[in-house]
Amino acid sequence: PNLRIPFPDGFAERLAGQRIDGVSRRAKYILITLEDGAVVILHLGMSGRLAVLDDAPSPGPHDHVDIVLETGKRIRFCDPRRFGLLTLAEPGAVDSHRLLAHLGPDPLGNQFNDAVLAERLRGRGTSIKAALLDQTVVAGLGNIYVCESLYRARISPKRLARNVQGARAERLTGCIRDVLNDALAAGGSSLRDYQKPTGELGYFQHSFDVYDREGERCLDCDCDAPAGGGIQRLVQGGRSTFYCPHRQR
Repeated sequence: PNLRIPFPDGFAERLAGQRIDGVSRRAKYILITLEDGAVVILHLGMSGRLAVLDDAPSPGPHDHVDIVLETGKRIRFCDPRRFGLLTLAEPGAVDSHRLLAHLGPDPLGNQFNDAVLAERLRGRGTSIKAALLDQTVVAGLGNIYVCESLYRARISPKRLARNVQGARAERLTGCIRDVLNDALAAGGSSLRDYQKPTGELGYFQHSFDVYDREGERCLDCDCDAPAGGGIQRLVQGGRSTFYCPHRQR
């Protein structure tokens, strides 16, 4: 009956008969704009996925929502852990919605650059890893892509966020964009649950520089893996961080 949060009252009735006018994204939220201006807000959570189906197979135990189109196709939302959500923002209220209002700039948007990142990191006493995972600093970065971005930028995940200024902030901004664009081109990262709506897997996991490669030699530096331990793993804020102590300072 519900996912991470309850469905709005009359949710199915509110959507019935509406035309979908657009699909966009804000951070990790998928935004489905309806013809009356209302916006369906969808989050996949940790394990959720969308599948586009040509027929109507019986739902499995983790299938929660079907959106049926006039063509007969249906968009099915599956979420084994039930950390995902669907809710509704009324016309004109999506930017002020409680799930979105606090979010920082999108790392692939025009409002994100090295000056903006440096300003948002200024005075922060947390690690740069923790700061980049804070959705109020930059919206939409996940653990994998933060690890990969810091590696490319040669910045230690343990470095204080407030010390990432000037050339470091400029380098990190470019690396964040590059990592995300590379991941999009590869269809994302399929480690456990993620699939594209076609059912295909993403392939960016085959291009990881550091993530989930503890003890291995770096692909892009001259560190001595046998002597120095290679890529190392530490836990920050309950999340695994992978990095090269030789390369990242």
